[in-house]
Amino acid sequence: MADDWVPPEVDVTKSSPARVYDYGLGGSHNFEVDRAVLDKIKEIFPATPQPAMDNRAFLRRAVRFCQERGIRQFLDLGSGVPTVGNVHEIAQQADPEARVVYVDIDPIAVAHAARILASDDRSAVLRADMRHPESVFADPQVERLLDFDEPIAVLMVAMAHYLSDEDDPVRILDSYRAVMRPGSYLVFSHMTDEDYPEDLRRTAEIFNADTTERMILRGRAEIERLLDGFDLVEPGLVYPALWRPDGPLAEEHDPSRAAFFAGVGSPRA
Repeated sequence: MADDWVPPEVDVTKSSPARVYDYGLGGSHNFEVDRAVLDKIKEIFPATPQPAMDNRAFLRRAVRFCQERGIRQFLDLGSGVPTVGNVHEIAQQADPEARVVYVDIDPIAVAHAARILASDDRSAVLRADMRHPESVFADPQVERLLDFDEPIAVLMVAMAHYLSDEDDPVRILDSYRAVMRPGSYLVFSHMTDEDYPEDLRRTAEIFNADTTERMILRGRAEIERLLDGFDLVEPGLVYPALWRPDGPLAEEHDPSRAAFFAGVGSPRA
């Protein structure tokens, strides 16, 4: 693995969610420690990396859905390492004027995104913690590209399960909801142990053993409580593959094996 894309402050002995997810999507910006985590998880939960794949496909469909309803600006929280089919590519393919701000805490995700976006003046990336919405809103890149007087899509895909109860995820979601004008949307997914409690709890133990961010698994009822401030569009909170699919699913595709619930909602006044 080349060293030129690795920021000096990165601890390559610890896995990170962004890099593990990148490996699950078939990306190349990950280390042996990240690959080892996902390989161990696959031994327990053989559907891996279906969760990452189903979430990425959901993200693409949700971005298109938002654009069809007039959204032209996107705030992607916990965006991860950019791979093919990222938000700015999807959005700007439909509308070259679409504006995207990526936010991530992982230095590799941010460094790689900055390279990709260097020539794109309608997209930007900032290294920040989504747990602190005020610092996100105050960032000059956000102020330059996003107009909170207009509808916006806030993306929190495969991220809220890194918010502990002590982080107060309801407060965090409320803070983002507070800047979303009518016509805005939240694109959301959260890992769950609802259907495979034993297997998923074991995978969480492996993931959390030596990582930069700990995963918190929640059931459907807990996830629904996080979304109390939003009215979900049809079909509501479902497995990612079942959220407005482009066509029939392959016969062998079991949507529940994604171990995620996903949905898109509009902020409740």
